[in-house]
Amino acid sequence: MITSKQRATLRSLANRLDTVMQIGKGGITESVITQAQQAISNKEMIKVRVLESALLTTREACEVLAEAIDAEPVQCIGSRFVLYKKNEKNPVIDLGK
Repeated sequence: MITSKQRATLRSLANRLDTVMQIGKGGITESVITQAQQAISNKEMIKVRVLESALLTTREACEVLAEAIDAEPVQCIGSRFVLYKKNEKNPVIDLGK
């Protein structure tokens, strides 16, 4: 669980992130989950875009994907959301305590 100050730090860092993946009308499939797990293990934080053709809302997609890859939702705005998962072995982002 991250604190509100840590979430604010992550949100400021997320502004510079590029979108890593997109969720379309196929929804959240096993391949999407696998791709998200690989991306978040490398970068700790990923930005995902939900296309208009998707059957899920942005918030629903955020919650489902976060639960599937055991990540923390950081931000959900418009058609994009940001997820964070700390890499215990090799942390990239320092959130302090």
